[in-house]
Amino acid sequence: MRILEERIRKDGKVFPGNILKVDSFLNHQIDVHLLEQIGEEFYRLFGQEQIDKIMTIEASGIGIACITAQRFGVPVVFAKKSQSINISADVFTSKVASYTHGKVYDVIVSKEFLHSGERVLIVDDFLAKGQAMLGLIEIVRSAGAVPVGAGIVIEKGFQEGGELIRQAGVRLESLAVVESMSDDGAIVFRG
Repeated sequence: MRILEERIRKDGKVFPGNILKVDSFLNHQIDVHLLEQIGEEFYRLFGQEQIDKIMTIEASGIGIACITAQRFGVPVVFAKKSQSINISADVFTSKVASYTHGKVYDVIVSKEFLHSGERVLIVDDFLAKGQAMLGLIEIVRSAGAVPVGAGIVIEKGFQEGGELIRQAGVRLESLAVVESMSDDGAIVFRG
């Protein structure tokens, strides 16, 4: 997605440790017009599929999921990173290691909101090591639902996440694939 790549080049910041910060337009401050275009692109890529739910993980994926779900006309379910008193104990759960935060979370989805036979499109802002996406796929499959695909805004193609998702048998569509980054801010995209 050319407009996304241009925006990453213009406003993205590269930090040591292969960290790409896009918080000025994607996951802290959000450019809603760009998000609308992202949702439209996910619809173009997956619109021929029957989709019953859009799923993501809190927090950065929620805005992307909502705009995408609006285009599909379906609800959003997001995995929470902590149990709270207002969530029943009847949940699907998976352990997820966060590359950015350096933590392991027990992510949960209430069984009330994910059902056997549902067809689920999973979306998120980044794909690096693939652990969050694999955790969401595990939750979807635990529910007896079908992970129809994974829509990623930015994939770090030089890390193993994309390959792991494909090995899990899930169709992966990434809107921008970063092949390499350097500490001087240079970003090279695939294709």
